[in-house]
Amino acid sequence: MAARNLSAAAQSALGQPVVVLNKAGANGAIGSTFVKDSPPDGYNILVGRIGSQVLLPALQPKSTPYQWKDFTYIGLLELNPVVCVVHPESAFKSLDDLAKALKSNPGKLNYSHSGPATVQNLAPQLFFASLNLKPDAATNVPYKGGNEVAMAVITKDVDFACNNLSSMAGLLSGGKLRALITTTPQRLAQFPDVPTAREAGYAQLEAVIGWSVLVGPPKMHPDAVKKWAEVLKQVSQNPKWIAGNASFGGIPNVLSPEETEKYVGNSFAVYADLVRKAGLEMP
Repeated sequence: MAARNLSAAAQSALGQPVVVLNKAGANGAIGSTFVKDSPPDGYNILVGRIGSQVLLPALQPKSTPYQWKDFTYIGLLELNPVVCVVHPESAFKSLDDLAKALKSNPGKLNYSHSGPATVQNLAPQLFFASLNLKPDAATNVPYKGGNEVAMAVITKDVDFACNNLSSMAGLLSGGKLRALITTTPQRLAQFPDVPTAREAGYAQLEAVIGWSVLVGPPKMHPDAVKKWAEVLKQVSQNPKWIAGNASFGGIPNVLSPEETEKYVGNSFAVYADLVRKAGLEMP
């Protein structure tokens, strides 16, 4: 969705077509590798996600065919909030309530996620780490995607989940889920009563947020980087691009190439540290 939203806005800024080519598979590694191995002329670029660009290299450093820094950074596009939720009838009214239950009954609760290399899994893991609890403080239950992750909470098959807002906005508005916190620095405009992680006393969870980033192959030509960075500046002021973000829960947050590389590097450092301390590294 982020790629198609960008392509529509970028075409008018560039004055030529921008074609979205889906390269699905391996949690995004196939598409990322395709761009990494492309000519560095600015014609093949990648809309990468936190899962493919940060989580995979942190979780599977030996088998992932690239590292986070093996790309030319062009710009951050938008942020995608992660919200931790429970069933409306849950006894957990706050994140503190959930923390107390995890501490007093380690291993008794469970949460849903859509795979080990996803924010839905690593968000609870970072929460456990902040409480000085082990990775098995709650049982992880895998599902196929974000919608199923949310439905598992609704059906009470699991006790909680930390999921992308885009998969749950309608369910939250309809009262089918109750949000405990959002990981965004500020409260969400559409859900102003939901406290931020920092307000709840768990500032570490601000690292858990989805995003889309525009990158190119390594050693991409500086003129091409400059051109695309200028395009992103124009796109960031495009009302249709801004509205497109809102349709899938994105918060526009365009950064410069230098700011973007620093942002992604910091994100990788957080998850690499979590993986190391929690022993989550996979083959």
